[in-house]
Amino acid sequence: MKRTFITYLLMMVGTAFVSLNAQNDRTFSVLKNLDVFHNIYRNLDAFYVDTLDADKVIKVGIDAMLHSLDPYTEYFPEEDQSDLKMMTQAKYGGIGSLIRMMKDSTVIIAEPYEGMPAATVGLQAGDVLLKIDDHDLKGMGTPEVSDLLRGEPGTTFVLKFQRPNESKPREVKITRQSIKLPAIPYYGMVGNSGYINLSQFTNDCYGYVRKAVISLKEQGAQNLIFDLRGNPGGALDQAVRIVNLFVPKGLTIVETRGKVEGGNQTYKTNDQPLDEEIPMVVLVSNSSASASEIVAGSLQDLDRAVIVGSRTYGKGLVQSIRELPYNGDLKLTTAKYYIPSGRCIQEIDYKQRREKTNNSNTTRDEEFKTRNGRIVKSGKGIMPDIEVKHDTMQNIVYYLANDDVLIQYGTKYFQTHPAPASVAEFKLTDADFEDFKQMVIDSDFKYDRLSEKRLDDLKKVAEFEGYYEDAKAEFEALEKKLTHNLSKEIDHHAKDIRQLIALEIIKRYFYESGSVQEALKDDLDLQKAQEILADKAAYKKILAEF
Repeated sequence: MKRTFITYLLMMVGTAFVSLNAQNDRTFSVLKNLDVFHNIYRNLDAFYVDTLDADKVIKVGIDAMLHSLDPYTEYFPEEDQSDLKMMTQAKYGGIGSLIRMMKDSTVIIAEPYEGMPAATVGLQAGDVLLKIDDHDLKGMGTPEVSDLLRGEPGTTFVLKFQRPNESKPREVKITRQSIKLPAIPYYGMVGNSGYINLSQFTNDCYGYVRKAVISLKEQGAQNLIFDLRGNPGGALDQAVRIVNLFVPKGLTIVETRGKVEGGNQTYKTNDQPLDEEIPMVVLVSNSSASASEIVAGSLQDLDRAVIVGSRTYGKGLVQSIRELPYNGDLKLTTAKYYIPSGRCIQEIDYKQRREKTNNSNTTRDEEFKTRNGRIVKSGKGIMPDIEVKHDTMQNIVYYLANDDVLIQYGTKYFQTHPAPASVAEFKLTDADFEDFKQMVIDSDFKYDRLSEKRLDDLKKVAEFEGYYEDAKAEFEALEKKLTHNLSKEIDHHAKDIRQLIALEIIKRYFYESGSVQEALKDDLDLQKAQEILADKAAYKKILAEF
């Protein structure tokens, strides 16, 4: 007995010694490399041929170090605090609008937000920004113009701008205000289902979601469609409370686990649910992330909703803000999210999604079970119960979506047509489409034609390998067949292009809310959601399947 005890004691001392040595080695490594970094910069500062900008050079070094970790760990020096505030609180001081640069290097209003200063003073999409107080905006990019538009709420400035098709510039005085983007740009009835579009998890979005659910039920909603597509996430506590609207009190929704034990937390439902029975579909996409994945994944794990759409982004990492000297902040990843089944939603390859780590394979494709026993997997975001396949956006559609001509046509339409009575009643006519097509042709619109490019590549390979002369006639015949006709190509992709035009037009009359409603008119995910909600047997089978 005594000998066993002594053996055990020696083992414990040995383990502690090894652990202490490992810690000492790590501490030495950290101090050594910090000393090397300091000496490298000191020598650069003393002997490098050009004078160094210390703030710039050191920040490049910091950014490179953080870039090697994950996409969400970032350093924010004092001058970038407004970006951090916008990211963490979804609000900032400014005029409330999107801006973009056109091909002629002018910066325009791309979209004013409803009820915000830009819209209140009458700014419209397409207005060209010329001057902010004494600052001439000629030659400035969107970051510089954005910095000038932002500022402390309550401060004012004079904006000089040029409205398209007007001869003289206009001037308006604008008072900046705290800009808080709406968490729910739109909710309403779609058939017999209530539809809620939640664009982000702001610090108070739970209350808005609760009111929307109550309102929709009062309007007779028999089902609920909760749209989280494109939602990048936000406040974790709000995600938990939103899940709690539909599941019982006392359930664990998410756990955070990290290196520091004191930072590990368990989030449970604390309230009585609003409705445990209403059939639900949650719409997700590959840009639904973080808190969106917690809501969708938890409702899936608890067999409370059918998930429809595309595989989600896979962001299961928790960020915390650490204060730094000189009014800087470090936003760093400190933990991972784990949802009710025990799985982690984080995409395994989170180091910029480019380098695989040896320990990453330990949870790849690991299987977990929902409350009803359905198999779900970790490490790949949230896989929908019903995956909807979407056609790849064609080249011409992609280029038109990002071309000036689309905005210019939207401006022209807005200036020459009265407002539609409602989004539902708006319809792009054939004459409108032909007008747009002619405008595209007249604008000398160009895009990357893949068939032409591939044929040219094939010709070069054939020439290199010595086969071109023998196949020259065939190449010439194929070249004639592939001669591009812009009018024909626009007609061929008319369905998608019509939707682009309609969205550009409708947001000018009905803002973001109108854009959401217009997009729902031909929405494959929504159609699949309505289909599964209409088939009660199929709905129940999905959630009960083992």
